[in-house]
Amino acid sequence: MGIDFSDAGSLPLLLKSGLFIVLLLTASLIDIKKRIIPDTLCLVIALTGCILFEPVKLWGVLIAVPLLLAALLWGGMGGGDIKLMAAGGMVLGIREGMAAMVMGLAALLLFHAVYFIVQKLRGRECPEAYPLAPFLSIGCIAVYFMNTGGITL
Repeated sequence: MGIDFSDAGSLPLLLKSGLFIVLLLTASLIDIKKRIIPDTLCLVIALTGCILFEPVKLWGVLIAVPLLLAALLWGGMGGGDIKLMAAGGMVLGIREGMAAMVMGLAALLLFHAVYFIVQKLRGRECPEAYPLAPFLSIGCIAVYFMNTGGITL
C-alpha cells in the first residue's frame, strides 16, 4: 500500500501533490499574516486539478456552497475561505472535498477548545476570529493523501 514514485508515470501525480501542498500552505501563511487569501492563489489551486484531470471532480466546486450560505446568513467568514474550498473541491472532488471541509472545521473546533482553556487558565481572552485557511488546508491535505494512498472516504 502507498505510492511508488519510482516510476516515470507517477511524475504528474508527484507534481500535482507537491503543487497542491505548497499552494495550500502558502494560502495558510498569507491568511495568518494578512487575513486574506489572494484570488490568484485560489485560481492556481483550482488549475492544479487539471493535472491528471477528472471531469467528475469539477462537481467539487459545490462544497463551497455551505460556506457561502454561512457567510451570507451569519457572517464572520471571508470570501477567500469560500473560494479556497471551491478550488480545493475542484482538486479533490465533491465527496472528498466535503470530508476535507469537515476535517478542517473539526480541527478548528479542537484548536479553539484547547486554546480557550489555555487562555482562561492564563486569565486572558480568546480572539473572536481565527484565520480559516490553515484549518481548511489541513483537511484538504489530509484527505488528499488518504485518497491518494488508497483510503476510500
